[in-house]
Amino acid sequence: MKFKAVLFDLDGTLVNSLIDIADSINKVLQGNQLPTHSYEVINNFIGSGLRVLVTKALPETHRNEENIEKHFQAMMLNYRDNCTNKTIVYDGITELLEQLKSRNIKMAILSNKADELTKKIGLTLFPDYFEIVMGLKSEATKKPNPAAAIEISNDLGFSVEEILYVGDSDIDMQTARNANMYAVGVTWGYRPKEELLAEGAQSIINHPLDLLELL
Repeated sequence: MKFKAVLFDLDGTLVNSLIDIADSINKVLQGNQLPTHSYEVINNFIGSGLRVLVTKALPETHRNEENIEKHFQAMMLNYRDNCTNKTIVYDGITELLEQLKSRNIKMAILSNKADELTKKIGLTLFPDYFEIVMGLKSEATKKPNPAAAIEISNDLGFSVEEILYVGDSDIDMQTARNANMYAVGVTWGYRPKEELLAEGAQSIINHPLDLLELL
């Protein structure tokens, strides 16, 4: 099978957004006299969307719907204005995107981050590469639900079997598997290699340019 497109996760795959995410949720927690968390701890909260992250960051005694919604809205307000302050592109990513573009490989982004924020980060840091940049539009279609990935494949005009799905988490590998795309796990993100393999990674790459070998 000749792969004709690549679908990328965003956080932990294309960009390291940990510091901006952590700073935003910690500012909200601190403002409400609640315990804050280290970057290492918040790293483990990333992957299922910001609402889930906020829920995990709250003390168990505060995890009712009213509190979750209040802190989620505060987090979104802060993060919306600060989501590109310290978020950086991983080494080798720009070179990979240039190579894929030169080979006429179509590219897209799919994230569990809110659609508005995914577009802001994706189009700010990568203005010239992606045909589609899509974030979370509803909880019902959150990854590992394959609906959005399949929608992107249809919009690109390729079958799911012609698409490489590249991500750094168990959620990404599950999404690729559920969509019948080829699952590629990256080791520079937020989750270990063992977790990616356990969740169905068909290939593991240690540097962005390693992806070219699969083409």
